[in-house]
Amino acid sequence: MTLEKHGDDSLAHYTSVLEDWVPNGASLAIAVGGKYIHYSQGTYDVKLKVGEAFAKHSIADAVCQTGRKMERMEQSPSGVLFYGVGYPVPVQGELGVLLVILPPAVQIKEPIRMLTGKKGDDWYPIPVEQVTHIESLQKKTWFYSNVETFSTSLTLKELTSKLPDTFLRVHRSYIVNLSAVQKISKDISSGLVLTMNDGSELPISQSYVNEVRAAFNL
Repeated sequence: MTLEKHGDDSLAHYTSVLEDWVPNGASLAIAVGGKYIHYSQGTYDVKLKVGEAFAKHSIADAVCQTGRKMERMEQSPSGVLFYGVGYPVPVQGELGVLLVILPPAVQIKEPIRMLTGKKGDDWYPIPVEQVTHIESLQKKTWFYSNVETFSTSLTLKELTSKLPDTFLRVHRSYIVNLSAVQKISKDISSGLVLTMNDGSELPISQSYVNEVRAAFNL
């Protein structure tokens, strides 16, 4: 699924992000300024129209009002029921909404509470709240807890959909526990860097900057 440009190059930034977490067959909409400006039909068509205004109290409206991710069951303006997940994204200098549209029968799984990691020949079940961050490095996935390093067979893409909302993807190589962030700084190129409680410094890629800003109300 690819995005067409709309006025500037801002929408093109989301293509690489979408490859990581949008389910196959999902429909996709982008809204800004009170209306939908893009709609890509997946296997479940909710018949949104470009230029159509989004309803008050809809997911798109809630995301625009709060600047935060929202998800719930909803009806499209044409009356089609769907399960939507809305994300705040910058579009042409405004706060917009990226809406992932799924069939109403989609199963919403409870997030995992334990992450089992391997160290040496042993496996250790670690409560997710004790995990500071997760890294993809040299085709392996590693997570960090209490200054210890563990490996897991799960990929970052798989973990993105399994972890609680307290975890956020900030880079193609990193997922962080928001509660383990000590500070947010700018680097020499004015990009953002997270310093974790264990002292690790993790860069935020441009594709994820808006999600980080929304999470911390920056």
